[in-house]
Amino acid sequence: MKLKHIFAALLAAASFNAMAADQSVNIFVTPPTSTDNHFNGLALANDGLLSNGLDVITFTGLAAGYYQIDVSISGQNLTFSPQSNFNGVPGDLTSAGKGRYAFFSAGSSSSFVLNLMGTAAKGATYSGDVTVTAVPEADTYAMMVGGLGLLGFMARRRKAKNAA
Repeated sequence: MKLKHIFAALLAAASFNAMAADQSVNIFVTPPTSTDNHFNGLALANDGLLSNGLDVITFTGLAAGYYQIDVSISGQNLTFSPQSNFNGVPGDLTSAGKGRYAFFSAGSSSSFVLNLMGTAAKGATYSGDVTVTAVPEADTYAMMVGGLGLLGFMARRRKAKNAA
């Protein structure tokens, strides 16, 4: 009976390792260190780079809001497919393993998914960097314009008072 449980545990562990090359990366608007907002392709013994033609990288850690997210990728000994996408949006990705994704998030999504599709030859690697810029909401712009208008009104009033 114990042998059955040990065999089942080994089988379960092996099935979890099959998805190990897919990864989750925490991203920040202001990275605390120079190694944050960076990712590398992972190749494990039983799950190589772009195994089954797909690597999934999930970016988490941002609060819901508006962001401009740029992802740049560089690789060698691999070919990316045009079907590669960032949250469903295709990017400017060459088949030679270089490219860029620009994505504007609007609203409630706080996780973003990069699907890299293609084929990898022996010795293939890739790495990427993520740049996140917070985008002010329309309310912020309205308050700024209102404040500038108020400053202009006060300056004009002061100028008229000094002229009299």
